[in-house]
Amino acid sequence: MADADWGDEVRVLAKALDQAGDVLDQVHPDALSQPTPCGDWDVAALADHLIAAPGRFLTMMRGGQPDWAAPPAHVAEGWGPAFRVAGDDLIHAWHEGVAAAPASADWQTAEIAVHTWDLATAIGVPVDRLEPEVAARGLAFLRAHLTADNRAPAFGPEQSTPDDAGPYQQLASFAGRQVR
Repeated sequence: MADADWGDEVRVLAKALDQAGDVLDQVHPDALSQPTPCGDWDVAALADHLIAAPGRFLTMMRGGQPDWAAPPAHVAEGWGPAFRVAGDDLIHAWHEGVAAAPASADWQTAEIAVHTWDLATAIGVPVDRLEPEVAARGLAFLRAHLTADNRAPAFGPEQSTPDDAGPYQQLASFAGRQVR
């Protein structure tokens, strides 16, 4: 990958991480048991998964095999700050060249973007406040790499998208979420 492409991937990943942290800042303890568009996860489970994702990606970048099926540690409060610590570590690893990465920054962006949409939708944060470039880059990656055969269990079958859907709604429906 050319350096300019790599730099652009990491720049957009940093935006994805920043906005996920901003949405996590808006989680209120009263919302933890609310359902989300992400399968059987409530807000607490989704927040925990989202907070754990940068560390799991970092493990992969360092040659390890994270157990994505293992339940992540539960974070009882301070979701945004906890996420930012992990996100900063991930971005630093990209800049330090740890990336003998089997996971591209675009894949990481797609994962973070889908779950940011899930969480924003669940807690009532308007998704039109989310950065369209993040969704567009995540969607382009998923369209290029996700097939009917390799979607599950992380993503469901593609859903129909409203004609006036924005980038995040398109990303979410491609990832198997019902979009209104």
